[in-house]
Amino acid sequence: MRQLLIDGLSRQERDNLEHYLKRTLGAGLIEGIFWLPVPDDLLGEAQRGHEGCGPFHFGIELGEDSLSFELLVRSQTNLHCSCICYASSAQRDFLFKFSDAMLAEEQIRA
Repeated sequence: MRQLLIDGLSRQERDNLEHYLKRTLGAGLIEGIFWLPVPDDLLGEAQRGHEGCGPFHFGIELGEDSLSFELLVRSQTNLHCSCICYASSAQRDFLFKFSDAMLAEEQIRA
């Protein structure tokens, strides 16, 4: 799996990130898993025409001392479809900007 991994988080940094993610994205059904929606204007060719598979999002997993961002655009309703694919350049930029803003706001040094 292609992913952006931030590791070496202190307990305080981890807690700060958890609060940020819950405030920004809401708590998920699974502890430590969050979903970042991909804006409609950034949907790639693979997602266009697959409105029934949407919404589309990136998975974010908060571990004990790490945070990982999947570079896979996932469907909320379908696990096996051609619209599920790795992020385009524009989608990756969106994800990186989100992660950079979050790390800056929470003053994460890891």
